[in-house]
Amino acid sequence: MPKASIKRLIDCEKNDLIELVLDIEKYPEFIPFCYAAKIHEKKDVGNSIKIIADLTIGKGPFKDTYKSDVLYNKIESSIYVKNIDGPLNHLLNKWSFIEQNKQTEVSFDIDFEIKNKFLNTLMSASFQYGIEKIANAFQKRAENLFSNSKN
Repeated sequence: MPKASIKRLIDCEKNDLIELVLDIEKYPEFIPFCYAAKIHEKKDVGNSIKIIADLTIGKGPFKDTYKSDVLYNKIESSIYVKNIDGPLNHLLNKWSFIEQNKQTEVSFDIDFEIKNKFLNTLMSASFQYGIEKIANAFQKRAENLFSNSKN
């Protein structure tokens, strides 16, 4: 079961970064290995936003779509994601955002297992590399969208 934790200090405001993460349908524009994204449902319920979304991810000939339940907790400034359906036995990830002097510390933790044991083994071998590429893509996108708007 691949697991990883990444922490970055990004030169952007917290709310801008949260909006970027919640803008799931834009992921194929900048996230490596993401081919399609679709939001099925989005509800703002007071202190949280609940989203049901599909992501199609893969590499080369291996592509699959999974459905996830995304919960943004406005009070904690955190986003929790778990799988509902698709090629995963389980997926749990958490985004946390802490603003410090117009910079934001972003923490991303992920734990998942693919149902196909062969693909799970393959994915485990290159998992850290893939997660770093995804984190770099989020950071670059955030800095391009938001850092320049403050100047």
